[in-house]
Amino acid sequence: MREHDIVVYGATGFVGVLVAEYLAAHAPAGTRVALAGRSESRLEAVRRRLGVEWPLVVADAADSDALATLAAATRVVVTTVGPYAKYGRALARACAAAGTDYTDLTGEVLFVRSNIDENHDLARSTGARIVHSCGFDSIPSDLGVHVLHQRVTADGAGELTDTTLVVTSMRGGVSGGTIDSLRHQIDVVRKDRDLRRIATSPYSLSPDRAAEPDLGRQGDLVSLRGADVDPALRGSLAPFFMGPYNTRIVRRSNALRQFAYGRSFRYRETMSTGTSPLSPLLAAGAKVGMGALVVGLALPPTRFVLDRVLPKPGEGPGERARREGHFTIDIYTRTTTGARYAARFRAKGDPGYAATALMLGESALALACDRDSLPPSGGGVLTPATGIGDALTDRLRAAGVEITTRVLSDPSGKK
Repeated sequence: MREHDIVVYGATGFVGVLVAEYLAAHAPAGTRVALAGRSESRLEAVRRRLGVEWPLVVADAADSDALATLAAATRVVVTTVGPYAKYGRALARACAAAGTDYTDLTGEVLFVRSNIDENHDLARSTGARIVHSCGFDSIPSDLGVHVLHQRVTADGAGELTDTTLVVTSMRGGVSGGTIDSLRHQIDVVRKDRDLRRIATSPYSLSPDRAAEPDLGRQGDLVSLRGADVDPALRGSLAPFFMGPYNTRIVRRSNALRQFAYGRSFRYRETMSTGTSPLSPLLAAGAKVGMGALVVGLALPPTRFVLDRVLPKPGEGPGERARREGHFTIDIYTRTTTGARYAARFRAKGDPGYAATALMLGESALALACDRDSLPPSGGGVLTPATGIGDALTDRLRAAGVEITTRVLSDPSGKK
């Protein structure tokens, strides 16, 4: 029997503290939680702040032996220590080898790709569920499409085809850790053309690229009219800044399920710019701005300026701002029978902090407490939908997250 049920690694960081706070308030009685990081004194300070008696585990991200000991002592590791390409590879490997379930907040394509290549087969052999991206990246996207597919299948309405996520409303920001991960990936791909090709491929996380259908170009910087997605949707849509990562996770879920969503499933992510006459200009500006941010971080002069104004790792908004944040995401699809459906994923709390802490905390609890309800995929490098699935959907709904589906029109076009 293992000593801990859940170890929170990175428990002294800004988001790590929020996850620990969430578990302290919501973990079922008797759940054995431990706090882990590289500084015992800082871990002790967090433990006092939480008012818990959880054990402390000291382990540096560069100490493979300490990480192996940590992984062998727990059933689940939840880590907030990024950029994961710099600090996460040894921990993921230790969990895969020990048969320990693992979950994180990564939005780094190259880290997940390397983890698939290095650890997927090992994790399958040990039964470890290595589940990436269990925060705002990429639970709303991955579980949103998951429940949409379930509804379409239950109604006998065919398979999913053109599917578009729309961030309908959002209040809150991106975490400093997300920005730092973007910086690191830009630095890496500037020096390596092969890695740049992987990062930009729509199927970069596919288990078998050769088996993927040829659906033509699937770019990330899309701007279009709302009516192009659904006749009732007004205004214009801009590219969603997390789309270049989330889309790869959703496509991996489809491939890991033997293309259950459909062989003609095309997926993209956008955000609404409202319905005012300026909406098309705002959408076009957002598209240019996303490209400019990447270029700006790649060039030393503008990188210096951006580094001074963008959020830094370990920083985040105050309690009131975290509490008053929110997001609403709608996912629209047309099926092979001509029916149109939509799913909604809506949560309170700043997306990158409060809502992310809830989603990551519930992911860890599902892995630790709901073993009989997990998908039958077994071990491997998985996604939220394929690694945790309905167990997580049920937990999030019970925690107050709205996850719903609705029919927009039947195959004849009638509502």
